[in-house]
Amino acid sequence: MSVLEQLTEVLEQRKSQDPETSYVASLHSKGLNKILEKVGEEATEVILAAKDAQNHPAQTIDVVKETADLWFHTMVMLSELDLSAQDVLDELAARFGVGGHEEKAGR
Repeated sequence: MSVLEQLTEVLEQRKSQDPETSYVASLHSKGLNKILEKVGEEATEVILAAKDAQNHPAQTIDVVKETADLWFHTMVMLSELDLSAQDVLDELAARFGVGGHEEKAGR
């Protein structure tokens, strides 16, 4: 089982737990807008970390950590919408063999 599959299962289990004891449950209890706020916050942190790492290669670990936070919160968002990482992976797989400009024009 992949890390994404494991995380999907954990997120689904925690979704219905007590918001006082589970961070994931607390996000779900606050609703989609709060989850989206966290996704936006984490996306900004990834951007800032990447800009810092460009001039300070030793800080690339911060890019990895912030990206992990972004992916985590994105997966919480997917869970809130009854979607999963597999749905995203399936979409990415469907795009193989299609050029980026062609794919974008098809949306």
